[in-house]
Amino acid sequence: MAGLAALAIGYVLSQFYRSFLAVLTPSLSADLGASNAELSLASGAWFISFALSQFVVGVCLDRYGPKRTAAALMGVCGGGGALLFSFATSPWMITVAMVLIGMGCSPVLMASVYIFARTWSPKHMAVLISSFVGFGSLGNVVGASPLAAAADAWGWRAVMMGLGILTIAVAVAIILFVSDPKRDGHAAEDNGFAGYIDLFRIRALWAIFPLMGLNYVAAAGIRGLWAGPFLSEVHGADTMLIGQVTLFMAIAMVVGSFAYGPLDALFGTRKWVAFVGNTIGLVALAFLAMQPLADLTTITVLLVIIGLTGSGFGLLMAHGRAFVPAHLTGRGVTLLNFFAIGVVGVVQFASGAVATAAAVEGEPAATYSVLFWFYVALLAIALVIYLFARDARPEKKASA
Repeated sequence: MAGLAALAIGYVLSQFYRSFLAVLTPSLSADLGASNAELSLASGAWFISFALSQFVVGVCLDRYGPKRTAAALMGVCGGGGALLFSFATSPWMITVAMVLIGMGCSPVLMASVYIFARTWSPKHMAVLISSFVGFGSLGNVVGASPLAAAADAWGWRAVMMGLGILTIAVAVAIILFVSDPKRDGHAAEDNGFAGYIDLFRIRALWAIFPLMGLNYVAAAGIRGLWAGPFLSEVHGADTMLIGQVTLFMAIAMVVGSFAYGPLDALFGTRKWVAFVGNTIGLVALAFLAMQPLADLTTITVLLVIIGLTGSGFGLLMAHGRAFVPAHLTGRGVTLLNFFAIGVVGVVQFASGAVATAAAVEGEPAATYSVLFWFYVALLAIALVIYLFARDARPEKKASA
């Protein structure tokens, strides 16, 4: 339990690091002259480095186990990246720091999912992963108004330096307390990166990949990057008000992660729980796109719904994991996570380009309306493809 606790704290940090830029946007713009496009690049760089690291993480989990994989990357890259961030003097240093932090955070959740998959029954996967993600999503909460208050009190550099030290301490706790599960009997047949080719041959995964990648895109993009500029430019919000609104969204993401977990067992289906939940989120996104000038209460409610319904990662991971062979567990869960995070990174880059292309001088609401319609289109496409996915009931492991 101490090992899972260390990994859980590490995942709180991972969730924090993927979303904190939205709150620090005004400070980074003032101190470093960073533009929205440059911060979009930095945010996207975190997701891209995190996603690309999944392939190495998957092989390392199957070969070396979760303890060494998670501790090494989190301590060296995660802690080092946060310390570099604290000393940044220009926007490019922020981007480099975010790349390192993304690499450092990349193994934490997957190390935990690997332990769940190799230790517990498949019928408990959705609840275990969703609960773990729900707890880790407290990082989103810390990265909202508490971060804004800390940055105002001590400055963002001191806060980031403290977080770097904390990240290294968590890595030490992981190496001390995490125990690796027993190796699978197929370990001797390990074929390295070629195992990913075997996974792509599993057709049952094909229709799951798009929604795995796009269910979280709007929640991550808005909470982690665009909420700050949107609330500031369209609604005149200051740092503290941005922190308060994003706090509500962050709490909704925590609640959503816990809520999705038991629903597959309650209704006997993973596919339709994910489909209905994301459809509700799609409606909220469309309303936000149509009414970006709505009153702040309405905007907050819509952001809460988007955060709540965009937190189905654990459910979708359990859906995909049901079709993955045991000896490819590490690579299977990291491949699914690659889509979950990699697509977010690509869309983060694209969202900056979309916002720049849609910019209308003196009419920021028009810019954000186009941006939100962009998210609507992506999620709608993923849901159409997901309609063709095979369901995987939670009682037992599905056949590939």
